Amino acid sequence: MTPRPPNDAQQTPPPVQGLTAREADDRLRRDGPNELPAAGRSGALQLLWEVVREPMFLLLVACGALYLALGDRQEALMLLGFVGVVIAMTFVQKRRSEAALEALRDLSSPRALVLRDGTPRRVPGTQLVVGDMVLLAEGDRVPADIELLQASYLTVDESLLTGESLPVLKQARDPADRTPALAQQLCFSGSLVTQGTAQGRVVATGTRSALGRIGASLGAIALDDTPLQRETARVVRRVALAGASIALILAVGWAVSRGDWLSGLLAGLTLAMAILPEELPVVLTIFLGLGAWRLSQQQVLTRRIPAVELLGATTVLCVDKTGTLTRNQMVVRWLWVDGQRFELTGQDVATMGHEFHPVLEYAVLSSHRRAFDPMEAAIASAGEHWLKGSEHLHADWRLVSDYPLSRELLAMSRVWQSPDQRAWVVAAKGAPEAVVDLCHLPPAERARVAQEVAALAARGLRVLGVARAAFAAGELPPLQHDFEFEFVGLVALEDPVRDDVPAAIAECRAAGIRVAMITGDHPATALAIARQAGLDVAGGPLTGAELDELDDDALAARLSRTQVFCRVRPEQKLRLVQALRARGDVVAMTGDGVNDAPALKAAHIGVAMGGRGTDVAREAADLVLLNDEFSALVTTIRYGRRVFANLRKAMAFVLAAHLPIIGLALAPLLLGWPLILMPAHILFLQLVIDPACSIVFEAEPLEAGAMRAPPRRPDARLFDTALLRLGLLQGAGLLAAVLAGYLQAGGADAGRTLAFAVLVLGNLGLIQANRSWARRGEAKRTVNQAFRWISLGAAALLALAVGVPAVAGLFKFTPLTPAGLGLAALLAVLSWAWCRAVVGWQRAG
Repeated sequence: MTPRPPNDAQQTPPPVQGLTAREADDRLRRDGPNELPAAGRSGALQLLWEVVREPMFLLLVACGALYLALGDRQEALMLLGFVGVVIAMTFVQKRRSEAALEALRDLSSPRALVLRDGTPRRVPGTQLVVGDMVLLAEGDRVPADIELLQASYLTVDESLLTGESLPVLKQARDPADRTPALAQQLCFSGSLVTQGTAQGRVVATGTRSALGRIGASLGAIALDDTPLQRETARVVRRVALAGASIALILAVGWAVSRGDWLSGLLAGLTLAMAILPEELPVVLTIFLGLGAWRLSQQQVLTRRIPAVELLGATTVLCVDKTGTLTRNQMVVRWLWVDGQRFELTGQDVATMGHEFHPVLEYAVLSSHRRAFDPMEAAIASAGEHWLKGSEHLHADWRLVSDYPLSRELLAMSRVWQSPDQRAWVVAAKGAPEAVVDLCHLPPAERARVAQEVAALAARGLRVLGVARAAFAAGELPPLQHDFEFEFVGLVALEDPVRDDVPAAIAECRAAGIRVAMITGDHPATALAIARQAGLDVAGGPLTGAELDELDDDALAARLSRTQVFCRVRPEQKLRLVQALRARGDVVAMTGDGVNDAPALKAAHIGVAMGGRGTDVAREAADLVLLNDEFSALVTTIRYGRRVFANLRKAMAFVLAAHLPIIGLALAPLLLGWPLILMPAHILFLQLVIDPACSIVFEAEPLEAGAMRAPPRRPDARLFDTALLRLGLLQGAGLLAAVLAGYLQAGGADAGRTLAFAVLVLGNLGLIQANRSWARRGEAKRTVNQAFRWISLGAAALLALAVGVPAVAGLFKFTPLTPAGLGLAALLAVLSWAWCRAVVGWQRAG
């Protein structure tokens, strides 16, 4: 065998046929571009409609229209203006999320080398059509599903599709074979060529490709509203109906008893505004919108804002191994030479000795200089570091020929010419058993090598054997077996666990969250990585084959004790997520590959990796980790718990703040008093104090110990008995203080003034009382700047409403004396003390 050009320089012979430009254009118009459908951006009108069709916003608009009908233009404009502010905030947040997602998409599609009109030419991957002849080489991203017609030692990384981290060997299809192509005869869209060259025909593009079919399957998975959304909508509907009924009864009763229909209508409208919980959607929108914004500051993109609150209820976190728990970046970790192991860590090169140099030297020589294969890239990097400055790096050697990897022999050899030696040097590497066979080792030595390989593989390492030979320059033999190889040693590589993963998983476990790893890798590799990451492996692994043999009941029982799932196919990932949901778990799923997308969408919270992740995974997910750091996932869970906890505080405040308003609206009818609160007063309270309190509570930090508590129950309600009791008791205390102020003032206008002052100051005390529900020693002493500004603003507006005659006349107020102001402050302090006492009593109970 004469020396032949090395594989690095081989070129696939140009095909003899291909489509014409006209044929390609016709097929492009018929089939559409070779791309996956992206989620379209919502237009301005669509976003507007999504916001205003909420029942509570419709009620707010209806109230504004009633004000206009009554001639109260100022109040109507204030109310409608507030609706506009909320719509604008929602619009901006949605647009920002969509813009950030589009920024993640590739600026241009992969380009493909195709034969058009008899000549090779580069075209955008989106313009590929069925029938195109495509040329592939090392480093190419496969742009469509391609049937291989010629292949020269081709290996392909399909990890984004299958989850399997090792490259797959491909072979050409026999043109005379009429049976359907096998998987090893196809290159799938989205995979990466790591070695060799090939020529093939496009058989599927866009949504018809393997990648596209996974993306299209997402459309069959419905997205549910979160429990909080459903509960809030239910509460709003019920309270709105009850409030409207009571307001109608009040209006009719007032008109009949006093013969004043206009005052009755005003009284009914005032009560309706006091009862209707328009703050609920406002508070929810502000909390989730600001929560999404805060997460964006932590490099977490929120695609579905309601998912933020559901994070705190997560009970099971399903994670992919490759690229999620691990870096998806191979490194050389161990070398084995003459029975001695060498761990390549951060220690100084000079302290390592020279015994390991030969195995690393020949591992580098047996690799491509332009490495696309992750393992070869890791070997080259290790050689540059550990052999730097030594005579074991041979940049001036000339590659004579090579013997690539084949299906018959999982080893490759490269033949080199040294400038100062006449003999050629042959370096080989490959599967240990293949290299052992090349070296014709005796049985005892074979057993010793096999034992070491098994020990390294049990650690989750990928092990390669390395050999060397010398050959007199001349005609090369046809087979690698014809060289007299000498066994040099073993190279063990790993895909390291991300540095932040063990601590993040430990925090999840402390928070009562089960972490399950789902991967396509071998059980030994999966268990080794799981141990390094800190997962509980006591239940052993469950393979995809075993999963298929389990019915739903048996699978549910196995899920309770298993946290490592290996050799799992994409459809099995989806089944696992659905089985966990059926058990009552709240499931968060992380992933980056196309194969993860259906499970990401089926999970309660899908979390995609934004750096390495595919577009399909990002489109299916609720959250995208822009920096691919696993610890950011714990941050999202922490924010989810914070959002729900602070949301309960805000809802308790809303309930407590409404009770005195409702009492002041009903008291005139029940006790024969004149109207105390007018619509302008309700607007002042609800459009200044209530939205502002949302910002105050949202800014509160997570309570101490919250991440050491188990997740809230999946069926836990926001408006549970404890919250209702807390709000009613606090509201009753504030109502008593307000009524005491009204009675002490004497006179309708003076009573209204003092009652309103107590109500405003009491609301500030109510906010302060509910900022933290922890015990005094456990509460975090933080400065809430929002509360400071809200307090100053409310006090300033109160002074304006009471102290400026023109404004006081609008509100029907009288000047507030120093004694009256002191009484109002005293009553507000007493109501605050009562509210804190209720919090302590509730906590103790």
